[in-house]
Order: sequence, then structure tokens, then C-alpha cells
Amino acid sequence: MTGAKRKKKSVLWSKMHTPHCEDIRQWCRRRLPILEWAPQYNLKENLLPDTVSGIMLAVQQVTQGLAFAILSSVHPVFGLYGSLFPAIIYAIFGMGRHVATGTFALTSLISANAVERLVPQSSQNLTMQNNSSLLGLSDFEVQRIGVAAAVSFLGGVIQVAMFVLQLGSATFLLTEPVISAMTTGAATHVVTSQVKYLLGIKIPYISGPLGFFYIYAYVFENIKSVRLEALLLSLLSIVVLVLVKELNEQFKRKIKVVLPVDLVLIIAASFACYCTNMENTYGLEVVGHIPKGIPPPSIPPMNLLSAVVTEAFGVALVGYAASLALAQGSAKKFKYSVDDNQEFLAHGLSNVIPSFFYCIPSAAAMGRTAGLYSTGAKTQVACLISCIFILIVIYAIGPLLYWLPMCVLASIIVVGLKGMLIQFRDLKKYWNVDKIDWGIWVSTYIFTICFAANVGLLFGVACTIAILIGRFPRAKTLSIKNMKEMEFKVKTETDNESTHQVKIISINNPLVFLNVKKFHIDLKNIIQRENATNHLLDDISKCEQNTLLNSLSSGSYNEDASQPCLTEKWSLILDCSGLTFFDYSGVSMLVEVYTDCKDMNMDVSLASCPDSLIKAMKYCGNLDSERPIFFESVSAAISNIYSNKSSNKLTDHSEV
Repeated sequence: MTGAKRKKKSVLWSKMHTPHCEDIRQWCRRRLPILEWAPQYNLKENLLPDTVSGIMLAVQQVTQGLAFAILSSVHPVFGLYGSLFPAIIYAIFGMGRHVATGTFALTSLISANAVERLVPQSSQNLTMQNNSSLLGLSDFEVQRIGVAAAVSFLGGVIQVAMFVLQLGSATFLLTEPVISAMTTGAATHVVTSQVKYLLGIKIPYISGPLGFFYIYAYVFENIKSVRLEALLLSLLSIVVLVLVKELNEQFKRKIKVVLPVDLVLIIAASFACYCTNMENTYGLEVVGHIPKGIPPPSIPPMNLLSAVVTEAFGVALVGYAASLALAQGSAKKFKYSVDDNQEFLAHGLSNVIPSFFYCIPSAAAMGRTAGLYSTGAKTQVACLISCIFILIVIYAIGPLLYWLPMCVLASIIVVGLKGMLIQFRDLKKYWNVDKIDWGIWVSTYIFTICFAANVGLLFGVACTIAILIGRFPRAKTLSIKNMKEMEFKVKTETDNESTHQVKIISINNPLVFLNVKKFHIDLKNIIQRENATNHLLDDISKCEQNTLLNSLSSGSYNEDASQPCLTEKWSLILDCSGLTFFDYSGVSMLVEVYTDCKDMNMDVSLASCPDSLIKAMKYCGNLDSERPIFFESVSAAISNIYSNKSSNKLTDHSEV
């Protein structure tokens, strides 16, 4: 008998732990998103726009790759490698279909700290200048890229470890004001690092706390050393780039292909520098020799990992935070979802694997992602096509860039950071929506420029949590009731008698970054469930009306009821009488819900809103001015629906 029981248990155990083919297939689709969208790729509709976007993206990848490699204090050719391999890896593992991964200004700046600290410029004369072991580069350049590759490797390992620990669920701590302030402050640092090239002045490498101010102090002390030729060429390049990019943006609907001004400027500047011999005549610094081809893979120097831990954590956190914000924005714009934890894996592998091919740390860039938007990219195929053209540059065109002036390359970097720098305009938005978020933005920005991007990011998160802890005790938690969903049926008189359902959801807790994401997901599930139910059972005239009992702990509610009432039409009323306080994330969520429902031709009303919420929503979103959406009470909102639908009486009113 005992043997029979053991046999039965072993059979059950084997059934429970034997992986099925379907389970393996689902796991692969979840961890390899390319298997989800690639089989459904429409060649006729998507290949042409993806090809055009890929070509335009390749131009940006090449120019920014060269520039960000120099920003990372390594030879420019390694920026081309950093524009190639991470884009391929992210296309396989990443979920952002319109995210351009590659070299990134913020991660390059962080990596430069380790490079300059471990292999300073003063050691260049102590190394051999002609070494054929790696594309003919000197030992000095090989040592420098070794440090950058070690930072990339360890940063990627940290990101993969965060994926294993499922820390993607903690990304709600990265609020929009914190990310905006951190990226703006880091962009300010990058612009400061390019001042020496824009002015043609020799500046020693300065880093550490308050290094931002020391750089400008040094510039003003040595203002007489500025080369007028470099300054004029920089100003001319910036004016041309800004002017043409603005024209491209203004007339992008009328012209199918925008002018690749970055490529045109590089060709023109290189040709002019070659013809006039600016390097020797005017002393302008140029890019120099760029070798052909890709070297064989090599293991990053593991003996340096302990020395670059600080920079690796900075690359992991800052790169992921900036990239996730772009992926989420892409998903919101084009109506698809992004798994925060999967993005940890995608960006981690995009740093670990390319580090074996002499790549600097990578992340998604705002300028290149915006370029994919404007050129009509459909999928990650655009990034893969750009990799083909980058290979052509590496094997054929690269050596022709020898005469490219560094001041022109610096101008491309500065103009490319425009999207981050104009985030200063967010200050007005935060001031009108939530002044506490405004204070968090300002303080995070100050910490970023005074110290570093990773320090500013950590300060912003800590500051946000501390302020939230201080605000919650002042909330009226004793009077909070369980969230309720109530249903009304409005009987309308038309040619065919039908009912109109009104669903009321009470919000009885604060709407802040901690709970807004879960609340939004649950609310979208109700909307999608109602739409699906009404489409499937449109001919059913009668149904049993049910109630949903919801508890709102951490701003979420759990459905504890059966199927909702089936009607032809329904409206949504959000009762905000219990909304104790909110931040910018909460206001953005409410505006997004209103916009989504409006796109689906569904009426949304907000009842019992505080004046501050009404003002914030009107400022933050483009609300419909033709019909009222804010009401003094739930009964007023119902009366408005009742009158709009020409109903004679309110029936079947139930609440649990």
C-alpha cells in the first residue's frame, strides 16, 4: 500500500514539474519579444517606413557614436561599435518597438569618470603609440577602452541581477519629475563637457563634487585662450543644425524624407577642413584616424571590476531610468505594453554582450527615439536596418572622417541634447499641477549638477519617498470607505427601447506614484471588460445586475463579483469625494483615462473634485470644452447623463 502511494505521489510530482511545450513556448515569447512581433510583421505596410527610418537613424547613430565615444574618453571608433551591437541585442530582448538603443550621453559621461581616473591623459606618453594588436591602436587607447568595457560589463551584470530579483516592480519610485530633473541636469553636464571643443580651448579633466562650477571658473580665467576659428565654426554649426531641424519638424507632414542635416554637416565640414588644412593652419582639433573593421571579441579586464563599481551602478541606474521612460512613452503613444522587468534584462544584455566587442555603456537616447517617431518607424526592424548601414561605415566610410573637426562634433552633441534641455519648461507644468513635485524637480536638478546624475537620481527618489511619508499621515484615513462600484440603468426612449448603464467608481485614497499604476491597470481592465462584453452580447436585452466590492489598499481595487450588467451603452463616473491628495502622476493618469475613453466614444464624468484637481487637469490635458465633465456631486453627473439621453425614469438602482 505504501509503495502504491509513493508511486502515485511520484507520478503527480513528475506531472507538476515536467515542463510542457506550451509552457516553454510562452516563456520564450515572454523573454524574447521578437518572437511575438516578428512573425506578424507586415512587409507591404511596414518595410518601407522602417527602411527610411533605419537610414535616418543610422546617420544619427554614427554621428552620436563618434561624439559619445569621445565623451567617454575613448577612441571614436569604439562609438561605432557601441552603436551596432546594443541595437541588435535590444531588438531581440527589448519590448519598446520605437526605442533606439546605442551610445548614450549620460552613460558615456559616467564611464568617462572611470576612464580618466584609471587611465589618465598623463599616462599617454608612457605607452607605445604604435601597436598592431588591436586595429593598430596604441596601448593607451586599448587600456582606456578596457576600462569602459569593464564599466559596461559590470553595469549590465547589475541590471541582469535586478531582473533576476524582479526589481522592475520597484520602478514606480522613478517618478516623472525625478527622471525629468535628472536627465536635464545630466544634459547640462554633457554640454559643459563639450565647452572645451566648442571654444577650442585646452581644459584639464575636472570631475567630482562641484566640478561643474570649477570647469566654468577655469574657462573664464583662461578666456583669452579661446580660438576664434573654433568658436565661429561651432556657432555656425549650431545655427545650421537648429534651423534645419526646426524646418524638418515644421514641414514633416509635407515632405516624406527629412534632410539628414547631421550627415550633410559632417561631410561639408570634413571636406572644408581637408581643403583648407584647418588642423595645421588654424590649430583645430580633428577626429583623427578611424581604423576599418571590427576586432575579434575579447573578455573585458575582470581585474578592473572592483575599481569601477561606483560607475557601474551609475550606468545601471541612470541608463535604465532614462531608457524605461522612453519605452513607457513609446508604449503609451502607440498603444502597447512594456514589462518593466523585461527591460532590465534587455538593457542588461545590451551592456554585457557588447562589452566583449569593445563597446562603451549603452542605453536608449531621447533624440534618436524621437527621430524614429518623426520618420514613421513601425517596429525594431528600423534599428536592425540602421545596423546594416553602420557596418558599411565601419568597413568602408570610417577612415574618411579623419578631417572632421571636433568642434562640429561637439555642436552635434549639444543640439542632440535639445530634447533634454527644454525639459526646463516642465517647471511651469509642475508648478500649476503640484508645487511639491516642482520642489522635487528643482532639488533633484541642483543635486545632479552639483554632484552627478546617479547621485541626483538617488536623491530624487529618497526625497519623493520622504515627502510622501510626510503627506500620508495628514490624509483623512479614518473616514475612508471601501471603494465601491455602483451601477445604474438609464432607460432611454428611442426607436428601439434600450438601456444605458452608468458605472460609478469611488476613489477614496490618495492618487500618487505609489498606487497610480495599479489603479490605472485595474480601471483599464474594467473598461476593456465592459466593451468586450457589450460587443459579444449586444442582443441580450435583460440581465442580472451585479455589484462589485472593491478594497483600495495602495490605491488598487480587487473585483469580487460576477459578470457586470450587459447593456448597449455605458458611461463612467469617477467619484473623487474621497481623494485626499494627489501628485503629478495621479493627475496624468486621470487625464489619460479621460483621453482613452473619449477615443472610444465613451462618456467620462468626474464628481466632487477639489478645485485644485480641476485646475491641474485642465492645465495638464486637452479636455473637451464643449460638454461638462466636472460636477459638484454624483447625482449632478447622473442627472446630466439622464437629460442627455432623454430618459424618463431611473430604474433598477442597486448598490452593495
